[in-house]
Amino acid sequence: MHPSHLSRRQMLQRSACGFGAMAMAGLTANVTGNEKKFDYQSRNTLVEIEPMFAPRTKRVIFIFMQGGPSHVDSLDYKPELLKNHGKSIDFTGVRFGTFGKASKRKLLKPLWKFRPYGESGRLVSDLFPYMGQQVDKLCMIHSMETEGVAHGPSTLFLHTGATNLVRPSIGSWITYGLGTENQNVPGFVTINPSSSKGGPRNYSNAFLPTIYQGTAIGRASQPVTKAKFPNVTNPIQSAKTQQQRFELLQQMNRAQFSRASHDDQLEATIKSYELAFRMQTNAPDLTDLSRESAETLALYGIDNKVTEDFGRQCLLARRMAESGVRYIQINYSDESPNPRWDQHSNMPKHKDHAKAVDKPVAGLLVDLERRGLLDDTLVWWGGEFGRTPFAQGSDGRDHNPRGFTVWLAGGGVKPGFAYGETDEIGHHAVKDKVHMHDLHATILHLLGIDHKQLTYKYAGRNFRLTDVAGRVIKGIIQ
Repeated sequence: MHPSHLSRRQMLQRSACGFGAMAMAGLTANVTGNEKKFDYQSRNTLVEIEPMFAPRTKRVIFIFMQGGPSHVDSLDYKPELLKNHGKSIDFTGVRFGTFGKASKRKLLKPLWKFRPYGESGRLVSDLFPYMGQQVDKLCMIHSMETEGVAHGPSTLFLHTGATNLVRPSIGSWITYGLGTENQNVPGFVTINPSSSKGGPRNYSNAFLPTIYQGTAIGRASQPVTKAKFPNVTNPIQSAKTQQQRFELLQQMNRAQFSRASHDDQLEATIKSYELAFRMQTNAPDLTDLSRESAETLALYGIDNKVTEDFGRQCLLARRMAESGVRYIQINYSDESPNPRWDQHSNMPKHKDHAKAVDKPVAGLLVDLERRGLLDDTLVWWGGEFGRTPFAQGSDGRDHNPRGFTVWLAGGGVKPGFAYGETDEIGHHAVKDKVHMHDLHATILHLLGIDHKQLTYKYAGRNFRLTDVAGRVIKGIIQ
């Protein structure tokens, strides 16, 4: 074979005499002086990987409120909206055809009363009375900013750090960097994801190896409402027969892998089959909620029709966190053209959505804390953007990516704390601004990962979740 046609692996196969020197180089490659280097790209496995530095948290549960809940009606109290309700104000660059131009809009007051909760006295509206009771666990970020003004681009940016290009999702980046604590479960699970507004791209591995793709459980159109999932058990073949058939299949796969000069994508596929088989054995117990006590089911609202669906999602997330899943996403979403929290008219509809999620989310926080999981589990709650302080129509609000609120809990962030501010009416972030890239960088930091070092070389350049931006928000870290 002509040397110019040798693949890298073929060259190594023919260079056995040099392996002693290569072994020595491998032993010393990770350390240059006092600086530790991390070679992630050579890894194609979900074994647990040591973080770059001491982490504050081991795993993340992201509770996604698709559509953009209104921060000025829920978590970001603005008395100026009450004082000036109905007043027309010039807004520059509002969304519909007026970028860079002044446009008069009428301010819309909060539709729910705000009350102080907990020892911290943080104000939360009557939309979220159960979450309000947990306010001393929450670290609120009131100064979020993001890219994109429509749901599709902003949702993609939240999940992948890009508005339109195909990039790996944050869950894929995290499992790429840290692997999983348990080889029998995926490193990244998304529960009831929507097929719209980014769809599978929101949990895609993109150009990362296939093994880092998120595992979707249920869909928004067929939500998880049963104690057990269908099609997990095999009623025809015994466990022994299934094991024998699988081992034969993998023997053939490994033989093909050897003939294919150890193709990385094929290796990832084989490992995915192995994980899928282990999951088939473990998933029934993991997803069987019938073993939970009646008190626990009631804590999550599973005893109530309004909260049952989302309560099951939150309880599944807790069970997965206990089982070693590294990144778990819970989705309050559906398949309609307009996501659930997207009230361009009829803002009172927010009340129905809040009722569906408020008790389950608060129950998750209580349950994590009493099981000793909250200290090393980071809970992240929020949407792709917020909503405007002015009215759209008579009782709606438009999208607002310029200033909105998310909250974090557990996992090394300050409890009962508020960071950043929007202006007096909640339109723009004005103090301690936090871009979505900054939030991503901070989440990685809490997991013991330097967002600048977690890279993957693709198409001739090194990519990372935060692209060429992002800074760690040290002011929210304990």
